[in-house]
Amino acid sequence: MTIPYRPFGRTGVQVSALALGAMNFGARGNPDHEDGVRVIRRALDAGITLVDTADVYSQGESEVIVGKALAGRRDDVFLATKFHGRMGDDVNRFGNSRRWIHRAVEDSLRRLGTDHIDLYQVHRPEEDTDFDETLGALTDLVRQGKVRYLGTSTFPPSRIVEGQWIAERRGRERVVAEQPPYSILARGAEAEVLPVAQRYGLAVIPWSPLAGGWLTGRYRAGGPQPESSRAARQPGRFEIGGAENATKLEAVEALAVLAEQSGLTLIELALGFVLAHPAVTAPIIGPRTLEQLESQLGAADRPLPADVLDEIDKIVPPGTTLSSQDAGYAPPSLREPAIRRRPLG
Repeated sequence: MTIPYRPFGRTGVQVSALALGAMNFGARGNPDHEDGVRVIRRALDAGITLVDTADVYSQGESEVIVGKALAGRRDDVFLATKFHGRMGDDVNRFGNSRRWIHRAVEDSLRRLGTDHIDLYQVHRPEEDTDFDETLGALTDLVRQGKVRYLGTSTFPPSRIVEGQWIAERRGRERVVAEQPPYSILARGAEAEVLPVAQRYGLAVIPWSPLAGGWLTGRYRAGGPQPESSRAARQPGRFEIGGAENATKLEAVEALAVLAEQSGLTLIELALGFVLAHPAVTAPIIGPRTLEQLESQLGAADRPLPADVLDEIDKIVPPGTTLSSQDAGYAPPSLREPAIRRRPLG
């Protein structure tokens, strides 16, 4: 088993073709710190060099576990984290403002036990904050040496382009990476996000390439409802009996047959699909246990042939996201009726 390297956009950096996501370490997933450290170190030993977390994952606990695991190995890792999510009751302890960014980065550096972050990402867009305000604060961090590169996560293509425009016209550091949701069951990024990333030379590190567990083999027709903390938090996205999920389940059954016919596990099929897109740098795998990690490591060594990719296109057509809840972000223009309606009178 060999995990190849791929260029991280146009930065000149090379990273492993699989990234390790740390969302499932801490109270939100696996609360055992020592076990989390073992999983992370096994991933590093297997050749993974890109590790991704966020301050909001278990309210900083994930970053603490990552920091413990990287002790003595920090220079071997391209370390990514994110800010934006709420980190306390105070009205300003979240978001994309200059005030919060300068506080959030110091907290992340302390928890991670490092003096710099390789990739600091805006976790979600924020309509109430000028993107130039955000990029200005992040530019300061790059020039201070606390951050090496800037990224975004789950940004619509218009905001990705806006970030490039701001950097060029206003002298800000350029965003060099985007982290979109992308899997066989959620292919919306293929329409514009991935082509835009290619146009601007951005690295792409997709999250949820296994569709939140739907493409691991745990979700099957006639089977029991898998138990997980994510299912408890987002029942509409994970309940087998959910209205939107019937179509997902039907696709999973067809994909399972295709995987078996192709001599692959469903996990290898799912990760191989994401790895096959020329815009993708490294899909983020998010194991909670060593067993889950081992089941995913071999995918980078199993490229999918064209005929298998053609069959996947028949099961889930290009650009199709089977459930709106897998899109990751809905702009206020869709969420808030008042934005779409002229006031009476």
